[in-house]
Amino acid sequence: MSDNINKVVVIYKSKYGSAQRYAQWIADEVKADLFERSKITLNDILKYDTIVYGGSLYAAGILGISLIKKNFDKLKDKKVIVFSVGASPAHPEAINDIKNNNFTEEMKGKVYFFHLRGGFNYNKLNSIDRVLMYLLKKKIEHKKPDELTEDEKGMLACYKHPVDWTNEKSIKPIVELIKSSTK
Repeated sequence: MSDNINKVVVIYKSKYGSAQRYAQWIADEVKADLFERSKITLNDILKYDTIVYGGSLYAAGILGISLIKKNFDKLKDKKVIVFSVGASPAHPEAINDIKNNNFTEEMKGKVYFFHLRGGFNYNKLNSIDRVLMYLLKKKIEHKKPDELTEDEKGMLACYKHPVDWTNEKSIKPIVELIKSSTK
């Protein structure tokens, strides 16, 4: 672990690599310690002033967020930043759904939250995810073409052509927030 004066840790749980990529970029930019979720304990986390947690979205849940949620009473006096990573853009209603599905009311008032776009490659999905995404595709395809949203049209195109929306520039607000507390 590094000897940051104001210690910052970035923790991630990634299903297909995008959350890990963002976590690495953030950690590199602010010179933070970086851990995969299974490699760090609550006692380790408590040594830090700023905790950044990033997880892939899976069925509207942020993977591994229980680490923060279950221990929030011990973390609430620290700066806690959470980011989710998913294929969908950060529409306000999607952000509200993510917060409502993953945060307690207290967390909503104290946790800084960001949503970042990941990627989608149908061919790299595990068998369970492949079935779920196939069912979603069939559901979307049953709509009339003029009823499809732009997001649904884009999602259908991704089944044939893998997409990677990760963008290092999108971490800028997170980095600025971290740096604002470590000066």
